[in-house]
Amino acid sequence: MTQTKNNGTVVAIIAMMFLFAMISFVTNMAAPFGTIWKEHYEWAGMMGNMMNFAAYLFMGIPAGMMITKIGYKKTALVALALGFIGICVQYLSSTLDANAISTYIVYLAGAFICGFCVCILNTVVNPMLNLLGGGGNRGNQLIQTGGTLNSLAGTLTPLLAGSMIGTITKDTSMTAVAPLLMIAMAIFALSFIIIYFTKITEPETEKSDAVAGIKGALGYRHLVLGIIAIFFYVGIEVGIPGQMIFYLSEPGGVLGSVAIAGTIAALYWLLMLVGRFAGSFISGKVSSRTQLIVVSTVAMALIMVAILIPESKTFNLPGSEASPVDLVLFKFTGGTIPVKCLFLILCGLCTSVMWGGIFNLATEGLGKYTASASGLFMTMVVGGGVMPLIQNLMARSVGDINSYWLVVAMLSFLLFYGLVGCKNKKSAAE
Repeated sequence: MTQTKNNGTVVAIIAMMFLFAMISFVTNMAAPFGTIWKEHYEWAGMMGNMMNFAAYLFMGIPAGMMITKIGYKKTALVALALGFIGICVQYLSSTLDANAISTYIVYLAGAFICGFCVCILNTVVNPMLNLLGGGGNRGNQLIQTGGTLNSLAGTLTPLLAGSMIGTITKDTSMTAVAPLLMIAMAIFALSFIIIYFTKITEPETEKSDAVAGIKGALGYRHLVLGIIAIFFYVGIEVGIPGQMIFYLSEPGGVLGSVAIAGTIAALYWLLMLVGRFAGSFISGKVSSRTQLIVVSTVAMALIMVAILIPESKTFNLPGSEASPVDLVLFKFTGGTIPVKCLFLILCGLCTSVMWGGIFNLATEGLGKYTASASGLFMTMVVGGGVMPLIQNLMARSVGDINSYWLVVAMLSFLLFYGLVGCKNKKSAAE
């Protein structure tokens, strides 16, 4: 009996890891697709990404309620069905007139539906991995391992989409990425079938009143502060590379090239993959609290150095003639960028382990309220749209680099949470 239960747990962990990769696969299609739409409507580039994030605001809490009522597996199946529908709607936009605004609205509707999908999947995957690992260091270790696969999918998706899109022109349309959308539909359909027929041992979830579950979860101070921390964290994760692209690509600025700026910013996401991979090993031995304190402190130091170091300090970019051996030996030829950007890129190693650490600390000891807490967490992912927007507005008056003081302030809160705020407490009413 015990062996059967253990086998069910292993199957459940593998299934959740796969779903973790699916989250990034869907989310990271928005940016390359946005380059197509920007050629048709100047303001449209980031709207698909914004629709993905906006869905979290509407679906975060309902997703937690779904887990409470129908369980993790059925909730995951609902998410996969929504993902399939969302991709189908986006595929529909590839068959319509790209110059018609109605076509763009169809695409945005598909992106919004996909946002529902990834929100629900996030709500399922994070608490289930944490619970399957028994919480604590082991639970965080599983989340970090899933995060590694998430980052891998996040790295490969833009590369695949970019290879299909090629050079952007006014004639480029969603037709260019239709094969990728068909692949995505097939993956969602196959995932639904696999999860449906897989026997998954789920953590026990008390079938309680949804409103009471949210109220009970909010009775824990460390969860409330953790919700604020995750709002800031997503803003930090998205804002660091996002604002750097603006800084490097502004006409007449440092590089004046969106393509090169995007490539440099991609190094940040690559370091997140490296950090999550390392974190999957470290998290079994080092507590989530210690990790959060260390990486918050290091990230603050890196960003403050980036802000204060003179822009005249630069390093070379690899030129088109640089061979793989040259890159390994750091023999770069070509343009130069400020060294401050290198410090911003290195922050990817720090942000890589923050999500799992914050989630693990905030849900520790919640028991039956874990599902409701996960829904609240997913709602706050909207911070990835709100805080980078505020930072970008700040940059207009104080400059791109000085806008990173906002990131320093948000990291200060994460440090406070790691030092004090994460201590497990609940209100007297509870």
